[in-house]
Amino acid sequence: MGGFFGTISKSACITDLFYGTDYNSHLGTRRGGLATCYKGTFNRSIHNLENSYFRNSFEKGLDKFKGNSGIGVISDTDPQPIFMHTHLGKFAIVTVAKVNNIKELENYLLKKGSHFSELSSGGINQTELIALLINEGNSFAEGIENVYNKIKGSCSLLLLTKEAIIAARDKYGRTPVLIGKKEGSYAVSSENAGFPNLDFELDYNVGPGEIIRLTADGYAQLRRPNKKMQICSFLWVYYGYPVSTYENINVDFVRYACGLNMGKNDPTGVDYVSGIPDSGIGMALGYAEGKGIPYRRAIVKYTPTWPRSFTPANQTVRDLVAKMKLIPNKKLLEGKRVIFCDDSIVRGTQLRDNVNILYKFGAKEAHMRVCCPPILFSCPFIGFSASKSPLELIARRTIRELENGEDEETPDKYASTNTEQYRNLVECIRKKLSITTLKFNTLEDLVKAIGLPKECICTHCYDNSGYF
Repeated sequence: MGGFFGTISKSACITDLFYGTDYNSHLGTRRGGLATCYKGTFNRSIHNLENSYFRNSFEKGLDKFKGNSGIGVISDTDPQPIFMHTHLGKFAIVTVAKVNNIKELENYLLKKGSHFSELSSGGINQTELIALLINEGNSFAEGIENVYNKIKGSCSLLLLTKEAIIAARDKYGRTPVLIGKKEGSYAVSSENAGFPNLDFELDYNVGPGEIIRLTADGYAQLRRPNKKMQICSFLWVYYGYPVSTYENINVDFVRYACGLNMGKNDPTGVDYVSGIPDSGIGMALGYAEGKGIPYRRAIVKYTPTWPRSFTPANQTVRDLVAKMKLIPNKKLLEGKRVIFCDDSIVRGTQLRDNVNILYKFGAKEAHMRVCCPPILFSCPFIGFSASKSPLELIARRTIRELENGEDEETPDKYASTNTEQYRNLVECIRKKLSITTLKFNTLEDLVKAIGLPKECICTHCYDNSGYF
C-alpha cells in the first residue's frame, strides 16, 4: 500500500518530516524517500527498505535536508519522490496509488510526445506517469483532476512546490489523507498516529477527491470533495495503526468492537483468548470481554524487523517470514483450549504454519476467529496484497476445489453469510489449516463496527462491490 507525510513550517522541518514519515512505516516495506525545498532548491534521498529500517537508512544523512517544507513517503511501489520541472513550475511528488491502466496511459502519453525514465525492470514509474498527467493541466488542481479522470484504480498524492504543499485524496477516498496543526506548522499524512508525539493535533479529514493547499499559515481548499466515498475497510481490519483514526473512527475501537460482538455470540468452550500479534490483539481483547473469559499472550511477536507475511512476492520468503516472526509460549499452550483472533486470512501461509506450531507446543484445541469475512477477490484499488491472481487467495483456491476446477462465475454465491456454499467454504478452509473451529466476522457486523454507511466503505475484496 504505502503512506506519506508532509509538513510546512515557519522553522526547519526536517525533524518533523523524518519522524512523521517514519510513523507511516507499517504501511509499506519496499522504499522510503524524503524531499525538502530550501530557497527554491529541492533536495531528495531515496533508500531501499527491504533489509533496513527507515530510520537506519535516513538518519545519518539528515543534515543535508534544509528548509521549512518537505514531503516523505513509505512506498510499496516505485522509487519516490520524483522531481519535475514543467510549465506549472518545479515540484516534487509522492503518491499512494495503484494504476491498473498504466500501459494504456503510457502509450497515450508517448503518442503525445512525453517521455519516461525507464526502470531497470523495463517498466515505468507510476508516480512519474501521474506527474505527467498533472502536467497536462493549466494548474495543479486541473492537473490532479486529470489524474482522477484518467487512471483506473486509486491515487492520493502530495506535491511540494517552492511555496506550498498540495494534498489530494483519491477521488473515492479509498486511502485517507489527514491534516494536523500546531503553532507555526501544518502536517498532512496518510496516518495521524504520529501526530501526538510531534505535537500536532488532528485538524481536518480531507474528503474524497478534495484538493488542499497548505502553507505555514494555514490551508485552503482548491477542489471541493466528492459526495461518494469508498474508503477501504481493510484499513480498520489490518493496515491501520491502533491509535489512528479515519473519518474520526479509531482503528483499535473497531477491532475491539468486532471481537466483542463475536465473543458475545460464541458458545464454544475454551480456556482463554489470545490475539495473533499485532493486528489481532485489539479484536482478541474485545472477544475476551464479550465471552467473559481471560485474555492471555500465548503468541508473542519477537521483533518488528519481520515484514508482513503476505507482502513478499516469493512464496518461500512468505513461508519463512510467517514462521519466524511469531513465538508461541509453551507454558500457556500445554493442554489448553484456546481461541485465537486474527485480522484476516489471505493466502493462509502464516496461519497454517502457526497452527502447526501451536499443536507442537501442546495446545489441546486451536480455534480461530477472524476480524473480517473471507477474502474472495483481489483488490483492484490499493493492492493490499501482492497477489497477482485471485487463486493465490486461500478462499478462491478452496472455491475452485469445491466447484471442480471452475470458479470464475461462482465466488459471489460464497460471499453471503449462512448460505450452504458459505458454510462449505469455511469448513474446507478449517480442514486445510487443521483448526478445531473457524469463524469469520460477517460483513454486516464489520460494517456495523466501523460505523459508516455500507455505501461509504469499500468491501470489494469480500463481496465484489464498489465503484470503478
